[in-house]
Amino acid sequence: MFDQLERSLGAVFDRLTGRGRISESDVNEALREVRIALLEADVSLAAAKEFVAKVRDAANGANVLESLTPAQTILKIVHEQLVDLLGPSTASGRARLKFSDAPPSVILMVGLQGSGKTTTAGKLALRLKEQGRRSLLVAADVYRPAAIEQLETLGKQIDLPVYQRGTGDPVRIVGDAVAEARRLALSTVIVDTAGRLQIDEPLMAELERIKAVATPCETLLVADAMTGQEATNVAKGFHDRLGISGVILTKLDGDTRGGAALSIHRVTGAPIKFSGVGEKLSALEPFYPERLASRILGMGDALTLIEKTQQIYSEAQAKQLEDKLFRTSFTLDDFLDQMRQVRKIGSIGDLLKMVPGLSKALPKNFEIPEREFVKVEAIISSMTRGERRNPQILNGSRRKRIARGSGTEVADVNRLVKQFEQAKDMTKQLGGKRRGRLAPFRLAQ
Repeated sequence: MFDQLERSLGAVFDRLTGRGRISESDVNEALREVRIALLEADVSLAAAKEFVAKVRDAANGANVLESLTPAQTILKIVHEQLVDLLGPSTASGRARLKFSDAPPSVILMVGLQGSGKTTTAGKLALRLKEQGRRSLLVAADVYRPAAIEQLETLGKQIDLPVYQRGTGDPVRIVGDAVAEARRLALSTVIVDTAGRLQIDEPLMAELERIKAVATPCETLLVADAMTGQEATNVAKGFHDRLGISGVILTKLDGDTRGGAALSIHRVTGAPIKFSGVGEKLSALEPFYPERLASRILGMGDALTLIEKTQQIYSEAQAKQLEDKLFRTSFTLDDFLDQMRQVRKIGSIGDLLKMVPGLSKALPKNFEIPEREFVKVEAIISSMTRGERRNPQILNGSRRKRIARGSGTEVADVNRLVKQFEQAKDMTKQLGGKRRGRLAPFRLAQ
């Protein structure tokens, strides 16, 4: 996501950085290109013009032309304004869900048909369950029978109850569901409401009645990021009638230009609380405006990278892995396990882009093909336990057998073994010089 915007803004700041001094015309030209980049990213014209005006005012106030590092000063100002555009600043860096003092806390999910409300309801329920809050999922989309079946399937997958009464009155269903959650002593109720192909009066009137019955502590708009600027029009329509308290943007892992994320807070005043970044039920992430602003400007996102790594490695596991690496007892078995763990937390290309300073160095649309991981896994899996622990015993006949067993070429086996041994030698050289904890994973290609 935001690849085109990142490249466009990166080119602007690269040109400014290459100049010892910059003039007022240089600043104006740069801001003109920033506005064009935002418009190409499907940001609304009003939001883009307001953004550029704020940057210009801040640049004048900071006396950029008199600064010893004018390009860096402008970059800092643009970063600050991007954060402000993406969402309100909070002590924790993101907007959190609100819960009522007297359970159950009701979360009302609203949005257009096809925005991903039902799946997002399941993702949110799973996230809350991992935090110790059991939820009752409510099938209030009575106009699309598949939605009820889908929600029941999701409930079974995450082992949470689903309340449904077929195609009855959705207002009554929600009221009864809240009473049922109270009886079962469940802490949260997540209501999956009906969507439409466009905002219409019957939809809004029904949602208003549901909200009056449920008295939710959160009314979350689920918006499809792929719709770009149109998502902001949808958000404004829902906010004017329902008063949404937050937004969940879906499909941010797709080929989206980012206009929705960059405009929706300005239009509604409601913060983006989560983003959907994949099809898996675990693919729902908290939305951090500052982190996303840093990634858009090619500054990386080390905090998110660390958090993703900590999902699969405990401190003890990381220390054990470090010890193995520096004692050179790291085997192909360890490498295979490590590779499988890293693949659980997402695309390797996306992970590398989070490393500060590396994003600009990577080629456009950089990604390691999935088939390369499959090939490596097949080669290592075709080895015996002894061969994985001691690759030095791999003679010609063994390598031919491994290639046949993995459906690869002997050259592929040779390449993997050579790269593995080179990585071990390099780690051995670093062993006596280490001063801090090694990063929990290393990637070899």
